[in-house]
Parts: sequence; C-alpha cells; structure tokens
Amino acid sequence: MQPAAILEAALYVSDLEEAERFYGEVLGLEHISKVDGRHVFFRCGNAVLLLFNPDATEVPPGPDARLPVPPHGARGDGHLCFSASAEDIEMWKTRLQTHNIKIEADFEWPKGGRSIYFRDPFGNSLEFAEPRIWGLD
Repeated sequence: MQPAAILEAALYVSDLEEAERFYGEVLGLEHISKVDGRHVFFRCGNAVLLLFNPDATEVPPGPDARLPVPPHGARGDGHLCFSASAEDIEMWKTRLQTHNIKIEADFEWPKGGRSIYFRDPFGNSLEFAEPRIWGLD
C-alpha cells in the first residue's frame, strides 16, 4: 500500500494577512478559510495549501478543543513546488516580475523540464516546475 496523493501541504509564515494577500492576489489561489492569528488555507488544484502561524500551532490543543490537532510548526525557510506547463512557467515568470518578485533560478533539468524559483514574503522557497522533471505527465 502507498498513499494515492498529497492532499495538503503546509508552510509557516509570520504574517497571515500578508500571506493571504500574496498567495491570494499574486499567486491567484482560491481562499478556503481563515482563523485570525492561526491560519489561512487555499485550494490549489486537487490539494490544499495550509499557511500557519507557528506561534499558534505549536501550542497543544486544550482539553475542550473542538478539533484535537496535535501541535506542529517549523522555523526557517520551507519549500513548495507548484506544477506548471512550459507555457505557464513563462507566464508565471512575467507575472512574478510584474509584482517585483525576483526569480532566483530559471533552468532546464538534465533529464528535461524547466523550473523557476522565487521566494514568498517570508523567505519560503517556491517553485513552478514541469511535472516531467520527476517523470510525471
């Protein structure tokens, strides 16, 4: 047995309002929900991107918690890669540059496929890549 897919991925951010603006307005992700001071969630294709304030999620749930989610959190720069076609990557590059977001790397992988790397306002490394870099279509 093995998992069928990744359902959700999490990044940790220091400013949820700025995260909501960046991921909603710049990247165009669909907003799902928000709890002030704790998290903001977005839909991305058939998956969900969870953006958490680690100061809030590192605290264990109280005995009366509605959802007993175990504590979690991370510090430092995370990484997330979004799937994109070669044509879409070129459009994303232009859009990011329009928003004054620096492209840190733009290259073709040795076995085929292109990636571009950039950072969110919190230092997380984000990437748009063709699925074929991993032999996926």
